[in-house]
Amino acid sequence: MHFCRLLFFTGGFSALPGFVGALNRDFQLRFGPSCCRLYSISSSTFDFTDLTCPHSWYPKARKKHRKIFLHMGPTNSGKTHNALKRLESSDSGVYCGPLRLLAWEVAKRLNKARIPCDLITGQEREEVEGATHKAVTVEMADVTANYSCAVIDEIQMLGCKTRGYSFTRALLGLCADEVHLCGDAAVVPLIQEILKVTGDDIEYYERLSPLIPLNIPLGPYSNIRKGDCIVTFSRRRIFGYKKEIERQGGHLCSIVYGSLPPETRTRQAMMFNDTTSEFDVLVASDAIGMGLNLNISRIIFSTMKKFDGSEMRELTVPEVKQIAGRAGRYGSKFPIGEVTCISGDDLPLLHSSLKSASPTIERAGLFPTFELMYLYSRLHPEYGLRRILEHFVENAKLSENYFIVDCEVMLKVAAVLDEMPLSLHEKYLFCISPADMDDEITSQGLTQFAQNYANKGIVRLREIFKEGTLKVPETPAALVELESIHKVLDLYVWLSFRLEESFPDRELAVSQKSFCSMLIEEFLGRLGMQIPTRRKFKSNILRSRSLNSPQSFFAK
Repeated sequence: MHFCRLLFFTGGFSALPGFVGALNRDFQLRFGPSCCRLYSISSSTFDFTDLTCPHSWYPKARKKHRKIFLHMGPTNSGKTHNALKRLESSDSGVYCGPLRLLAWEVAKRLNKARIPCDLITGQEREEVEGATHKAVTVEMADVTANYSCAVIDEIQMLGCKTRGYSFTRALLGLCADEVHLCGDAAVVPLIQEILKVTGDDIEYYERLSPLIPLNIPLGPYSNIRKGDCIVTFSRRRIFGYKKEIERQGGHLCSIVYGSLPPETRTRQAMMFNDTTSEFDVLVASDAIGMGLNLNISRIIFSTMKKFDGSEMRELTVPEVKQIAGRAGRYGSKFPIGEVTCISGDDLPLLHSSLKSASPTIERAGLFPTFELMYLYSRLHPEYGLRRILEHFVENAKLSENYFIVDCEVMLKVAAVLDEMPLSLHEKYLFCISPADMDDEITSQGLTQFAQNYANKGIVRLREIFKEGTLKVPETPAALVELESIHKVLDLYVWLSFRLEESFPDRELAVSQKSFCSMLIEEFLGRLGMQIPTRRKFKSNILRSRSLNSPQSFFAK
């Protein structure tokens, strides 16, 4: 049962009814006659590394004559709004977004419009009675279901080096009468090329809202006004700008950056968007470039450089456009957006980037499904998962329109799991989990979860966490640690939806996640100038709760 669930969440195919007995009669249908032939595992006559025809992995979608609608334009231009209006008017449909926040927003929008809509992400399942629509993260898209309408948001991410395969799978596999693609026009030539072999019809729409690059820099903080968003690229600078703006500029600031829990990011965004809130300025990282609907009047770059993990470099044209495009949301109180920099020295790069065309996206991501790797492993029974992955990727055959996504994180996890008594599909499941292996606490959490599962077949949350009291962080270092704890709890919830009987403490993990988010938000609220009376009252309640309620703390 777990095996079938795994295929639904990760594979391009539906679950096979019987791996060995049904292979010869099923593979011709599942892969298509143009790129597959009957085979025998023992004689190795089938080339499992041949990924040259991924469109044929989805025979159900190929039987349907789909209409593809391209809604292209910059961020906040109204393109997704138009696609969602069509989704709302359809008998059935699915929205596929890159982030949980986007799926959550769409589900909320449809249910508010009295269109029953389920929310399905890696960590949430909120089913609504009589639901005809679904809002999902793109990895969770069901390519076995029939829809009247499908929307894929941020379709340019099919070129993402790590997640591109999920968008490629949705583009090729969704079985819908209409498929609406929203994103950057830089991906249009690639989509047209990929869909030449699918028989789908393509129509192109574009709708823009103005974005005005200013010719003067911000100047002193006293020039900051309501609706502004300062963009910077480090947590330390985010905190620093918040303090300085609140001290000198007379505004209260919400904060958004990538490692904040999604729930906290959402609440910070809601405070900023709320016209009755005192928090009327936003300080953020490039995490605002996707996933939040924000009423921003003006984007202000603190710098045009960022550290990308290996070096300090200038922002690319797509990065500048994605961030700058957050100003001037279509249909909001700021329909026309402005963009500038703190320093006048950065204005030339800002202006040239906005005038430049984004580089064309040339290839779409692919990744072998578990089915293919399982069959490949039968030819190499002596290989562990890491070696199977490495060997498969090294030998994969691709057409010029595709690339194999970066699987470095999966290889790191596989190296650890190969030392444990787990089956191949159990290892694969842990490998595709949302674990940040560069985060020491999260990495240790995944390892302990996998070890307990391998040894006992059940993972109790209280056995992984030590008893203690979570409290509001007092330093940025303590905040980072609490964010990591939230990631571990998030990982437990993700695993509980796939190995439900073995990870039975989902409710506890969810409540602990919520508590972590509240503590993090309390820390953010204490930064900067004096907190207003209404905010203080909420803080006192939280402080009392955090000191008096025994909580679990991850055993490092």
